[in-house]
Amino acid sequence: MRLIRPYHKTHLLKERIHVIIEGTDTKGGKLFDIALLVGILASVLIVMLDSVLYLRLQYGKLFLYAEWFFTVLFTIEYLLRVYSSPNRKRYVLSFFGVVDLLALLPTYLSLFFVGTQYLLVVRILRILRIFRVFKLKSYMHQAGFLAAAFKTSQHKIIVFFLSLLLLVTIFGSVLYIVEGPENGFTSIPLSIYWAIVTMTTVGYGDISPKTPMGQAIASMVMIAGYAIIAVPTGVFTAELTRTMRPQLQPISCPNCGKFGHATGAKFCDRCGHDLHV
Repeated sequence: MRLIRPYHKTHLLKERIHVIIEGTDTKGGKLFDIALLVGILASVLIVMLDSVLYLRLQYGKLFLYAEWFFTVLFTIEYLLRVYSSPNRKRYVLSFFGVVDLLALLPTYLSLFFVGTQYLLVVRILRILRIFRVFKLKSYMHQAGFLAAAFKTSQHKIIVFFLSLLLLVTIFGSVLYIVEGPENGFTSIPLSIYWAIVTMTTVGYGDISPKTPMGQAIASMVMIAGYAIIAVPTGVFTAELTRTMRPQLQPISCPNCGKFGHATGAKFCDRCGHDLHV
């Protein structure tokens, strides 16, 4: 019994920590999650304020102490998550596990590399835990539709972007030949950059064709840009509509003959007749 009790106490402590850190149904769990969210927002705000020169000159030391304070707190929290996790490897390699670790590294790296502390804005990703804290899992479920639609349309979108890359390369090369270095098109990569900026209708205006032929080609690129931008939007929208549309079971109504009804339907949505008679 003496050998078992210490293990039992340790196991009990791990469970208690796990319930507080991961649970949202207990009072302690809710308080911990809300405090964590406040800490994340405060730490990100400090990083943003520290990037403002006159604030950094005036409150630089205060920002530094606050940054290390939050980093130490988040380090302890991360170690407790690893310690109390039933499957440590799974947590460490999970999305939130990686984000939790990345939220700590910039401060420690700033001891060796200047400026890396500003990467702490990655902590804002931890705010995604708000979906768990405030029971917003349904929103995550809706986000699953977007992910599924993107997955099913990814091949079409990849083909589209490869075709777009080919087009801007051709247009850029032609403009390099037509305009030449004397009109600002000093290289093919720079001309391709111009084609991308023009085709996406951004139009910085840092480079522009000067010859009538170049301007005619630019007009074609601009018109093509309006048509091309609609393609990936249409593909993704079509896939999203198909994904969100309820799956139909291949059952015909014995009364009115309508084919295809929502999965699990017991009655016809047209005449109300029992589908399983």
